[in-house]
Parts: sequence; C-alpha cells; structure tokens
Amino acid sequence: MKKINEQLEIIKKGTSEIINDKELEQRLKDNKKLVIKAGLDPTMPDMHLGHTVVLNKLRQFQELGHEVVFLIGDYTACIGDPSGRDITRPTVDIDLIKQNTKIYKREIYKILDKDKTRVELNSKWLGKLKAYDIIKLASAQTVARMLERDDFEKRYKSNQPISIHEFLYPLLQAYDSVELGCDVELGGTDQKFNLLLGRKLQELSKLKPQICITMPILEGLDGVKKMSKSYDNYISISEDPAEMFGKLMSISDDLMWKYFDLLSLKTKREINKISTDCKNGSMNPRDAKLELASEIVARFNGEKSAMKCRDNFLKRFQKNELTDDIKEIKINSKDEFDIVSLLVQLGGVLSSTSEARRMIKQNAVKIDNKVVSSYDHICSNNKQFILKVGKRKIYKVIVK
Repeated sequence: MKKINEQLEIIKKGTSEIINDKELEQRLKDNKKLVIKAGLDPTMPDMHLGHTVVLNKLRQFQELGHEVVFLIGDYTACIGDPSGRDITRPTVDIDLIKQNTKIYKREIYKILDKDKTRVELNSKWLGKLKAYDIIKLASAQTVARMLERDDFEKRYKSNQPISIHEFLYPLLQAYDSVELGCDVELGGTDQKFNLLLGRKLQELSKLKPQICITMPILEGLDGVKKMSKSYDNYISISEDPAEMFGKLMSISDDLMWKYFDLLSLKTKREINKISTDCKNGSMNPRDAKLELASEIVARFNGEKSAMKCRDNFLKRFQKNELTDDIKEIKINSKDEFDIVSLLVQLGGVLSSTSEARRMIKQNAVKIDNKVVSSYDHICSNNKQFILKVGKRKIYKVIVK
C-alpha cells in the first residue's frame, strides 16, 4: 500500500472539500481497509461524464486498496433528490427505475473494477422500514435545519412549494451510511447537506462518523449549466465514439482544464506540464484537447477506437477530407425541399427554424463544401451530397 502522504495526494486531487481531512489522515494511518461509498439514483437511462467525476475517485480508492460500495438508490429514486432543484422532482415510474438499475449495474464497470466493487440497492433496507422507523428517523432533524439548505431556503423565500416527502430524501440517504457503516462518502458539492446528515446519523447510532468528500460539479458542453440530460449538454459514457470525441473537441479551451482535472487519470504534475506548455506556446491548446478526448474515448471504447476517432477528426477538420464514419441521412421524397426544411424537419440536424436560419446567415452551412447563403436553397436537385453544419456536424445525405 502507498505511503500516507501519497494516498492523500491522490485522494485530494480534484476534490472540493474534505470533512474532516485530519480524521481521514488518522484512519489511513490506522492501516485498515476503509469502506468508501458513493450512490446514484437510477432516474436516467444512462450515465454521463458528470457522473464519472465521483466514479473516478471511487476507482482511485479501489487502487489504494480500500473497499468500494456503489449504492444504487432504487428506493430513494422514487422520492427524487431535491438537491439543486427549484421545483419538486416528478415521480419516476418504478418499472423504469428497475430498467435503469440494470443498465447502471453494467455501466459502472466501465470505470470500476468489477472484482473489487460491492454493489448495493438501498431498497434492501429502506424497503423494510415501518412507519415507526420513519418517524424516529425524522426526529433526528428539525424543520429549521432542513430550511437552511440552499435549495429549500430559496424555494421557501420565493413561495415555491416544498413537499413533505422531499424532507425525507436526505434522511433516507443519510440512513444508507448507517446501514453500510461507511468510513467515507463521496458526492458532488450539491450533496454536502446530505453527506453531513449521514455523518450526524452515524454519530446518533454510536458509529464513527464518516468523512465527507465533495467533488466539483462538471459543467456540460455549454460551459454554464451542470452536465445533465435535462439540459441536453451531456456526453453519455455509452455514446458513439465519434460523437463522444467530437463533443469533447467542441468544449471551450477554458472548460478543457476543468475536464482535465476532473476526468483525466493523469497526475496533477502531468496536467500542470500540459497547461504550462500551452501557456508558453510550445503546445497548441487544440493538441491538448485532442489528448484529453483520446484518453476519455479510449477509456470507454478502447485505444483502437480512440485512435480512429482522432485520425478521422484530424482528416475531416484539418485536412478537409471525407472519412468513412460520416453519418448518413436517407430521405424519401418526391417533392422539392429547401435547406431549412432539411436542417430542421427531415434531418433533425438543428432544433428550430430560427436556429437553422441563424446558421445559414453565419455561413455555417455547406453543401459539397460550398456555402449555402439562401434560406430558399433547394436541396432535392441532388441525389447525394455532403452536408456540413458548423464546425463539427457533417452528414452524407441520400435522396431517394
């Protein structure tokens, strides 16, 4: 096992806060295998890179020789985590939760070591709680303390409704830590209240309180909102490799460094070296981004796939060459159709007519490498053509 200072350096990399780091250091000095927990509610059908920020830290704990518990919140998903929400979450169908749980059980092993991972479902113990148990659990926290949470406080002050069942969520999540006897719990910065409540419930249960480690929230492709399927700014870990590579290459240079810190498995020294090289001009930021995209795509799809994506990206966007992985759009049409219709309705390339018109006005739409400048450009005259939209989207259109 690594020395204590080496373990701490690895553990602290990319974290926002450790409560309490002195306790963590002492437990590491005790030279015992720690129980490390992180959980995720299966409310969505797949995981995205934002979820992997915590999973990567779990993997580091595994490699340091500690016991990792990945908790699937199949019970708490029925309530819905109120963290960071300005409205009550809608109820998720139980059958959908079961289906997503199966997917999560597969996807976590794209990051975690299957032989060293203990997977638990919190319905195992929460489903056995009786009304008396829930009342006793609720007595551990006051309404005033609950309303100190940022999300609840904002909703209360703005007269937005808060349902009673939402107060139960942090209590039930905290109770998971009691059941599992966690030494450490990981979560995003928006989970701090829940993690600290787990620490409190453990103390009330005469258990040694867990260390809480919060990880930064990863912004999505827009660089503003947190990565989320709801905001359509996410990169799924099950994404097509070329699509994943292209999305990673589309992030801003500033956001790239946060992605390096939170997603890359490179050491802090290696990342600092890349950053320094970019600042002094000895490395192009685009090449740094290529390195990042290649690493992440290789993690989920293999080195061979990552190299192919890299080569195709360079050929397509630097050398202006066509590659064999261009997405095909087949259209059955006897009537004429214009470029706006193609972009919005037929191809589903852009989300709205106004967005399509904006891209055309910016000379960002090309057919067979020629700029389309008219909204009324007729596309159906050609039986086959290459459509480019912006810097990243390219399609082979076949008209039948």
